[in-house]
Amino acid sequence: MTEHILSLIVAAPFVAALILLFLPPKQYALIRLTSALGALVSLLGSFYVAFLYNSQAGGLQLAEVYPLVPSLGIELRLAVDGWGVSLLILTGVIIFAGVLASFSLTDRCKEFFVLLLVLVAGVFGVFVSQDLFVFFLFYEIAVLPMYLLIGIWGSSHKVTEAGPLRFVWKWFDIGGREYAAMKLTLMLLVGSAFILVGLLAMYFSAGAGTFDMAVLAKAHYPRGLQLWAFVLFWMGFGSLAGVFPFHTWSPDGHASAPTAVSMLHAGVLMKLGAFGVMRIGMMMLPDGARFWAPIVGAVAVVNVVYGAMSALSQKDLKYIVAYSSVSHMGVVMLGAATLTQSGWNGAIYQMFAHGIMTGLFFALVGHIYERAHSREVAKMGGFATVMPGVAAFFTLAGLSSLGLPGTAGFVAEFLVFAGAWQSPQAWWSICGVLGAFVTAVYVLRVSRAVFFGDGPSPNFHDLRDVRRVEWAPLWILGGTLLLCGIWPRLLLDFIDPATSSYLRMVVAVAGGQP
Repeated sequence: MTEHILSLIVAAPFVAALILLFLPPKQYALIRLTSALGALVSLLGSFYVAFLYNSQAGGLQLAEVYPLVPSLGIELRLAVDGWGVSLLILTGVIIFAGVLASFSLTDRCKEFFVLLLVLVAGVFGVFVSQDLFVFFLFYEIAVLPMYLLIGIWGSSHKVTEAGPLRFVWKWFDIGGREYAAMKLTLMLLVGSAFILVGLLAMYFSAGAGTFDMAVLAKAHYPRGLQLWAFVLFWMGFGSLAGVFPFHTWSPDGHASAPTAVSMLHAGVLMKLGAFGVMRIGMMMLPDGARFWAPIVGAVAVVNVVYGAMSALSQKDLKYIVAYSSVSHMGVVMLGAATLTQSGWNGAIYQMFAHGIMTGLFFALVGHIYERAHSREVAKMGGFATVMPGVAAFFTLAGLSSLGLPGTAGFVAEFLVFAGAWQSPQAWWSICGVLGAFVTAVYVLRVSRAVFFGDGPSPNFHDLRDVRRVEWAPLWILGGTLLLCGIWPRLLLDFIDPATSSYLRMVVAVAGGQP
């Protein structure tokens, strides 16, 4: 079993989805149980990988190779490094919590869980793929189900963000799940086209006749190719990571998506983009990474500040969390752009911390919307008196979002800002701290308005707190935030050796300077 553990993690959601196809559509309990078991197998497999992985030795471990198209050098080549271990655990936790959070869903329940499991199988595949073509294949498998998941099960009412263009949206009747799903799909497909051009350029330029990422990483590419190919990867993967100005699909997608999809969307899918920029763009095209790092960092700073300021102006809970994700993904890209040990450690840690935190946020917003049938902050107040459990976990997620010591968010942001200070562009750290300050403002303001303001209106007196299985995803996600905040070495022992190895491939001079 050990030698096939990675393929088991990837296959488990696929197998569960295949089993669901043969179940009666009205057997809700059996459908939920099968989906939960598929997610649980992948989660336990991820923990087992962490147990097997030798963090002292580092490097790629638990390798599996299965030929697919030998004539083109395409193989199902799986292996995991320290980064992959952390992100496998993140994905396992989020999908298991997301499945549990969707137990109340009855509308086309079977089709929903089939698509959800296929999506997460693609995510697992991306984090363990060591063949560039298969990496891209799993990437597309992870992205494409989003159209149906949002277009069918998304919010039926039109929701538009607050801002200067809100009257334009209303005038042209723009908004709702169909608009969000199509916008997301078109923008991400354009990004995928950029990625495909970049990887084909690398394949043919290397002339090795293989898509093996280890071989391609050692190839000597012309500097000119590296410069323009890096831009393609940054724009392509960055569109999924929410990089400004390719982020506009993300808030609409979050606002219209059902709870579990929002959890996966912000918690895991956006990390695929950032992971692609670092794992493909920066590590395999080091000249391009060093040349464009100042631009990548400057845009990341815009992400951090712009996302936080936009969240400050929103009135809808999902839009607030969505723009918060844009800001926090800016922190990830900022860490990547520093090209320093601390910055890269912080970028990967931020992927994990933000994934857990935003998954918790969306699970809680889903509970609020299911009970109050509204996400407008102005209509709420005093919910802590009727939903104390939701209030407690929302506060915990908010404290991690603003970077309170003792939470995973603090560890991640501290590492990123320290890395930014060590880089030639030390001003990045100042702007990053400004974004964190704005985050504290809108998080505390929303928490007060929704939970600790005036008592609930008569329409909300009968709201109930979470019950029974609804507690499970909250405790899983909330407990993870605290555990990784109090014991950061739990993840850093995996992340740090991988960062040291990869950074040497990118940085040209000693001392961590680009």
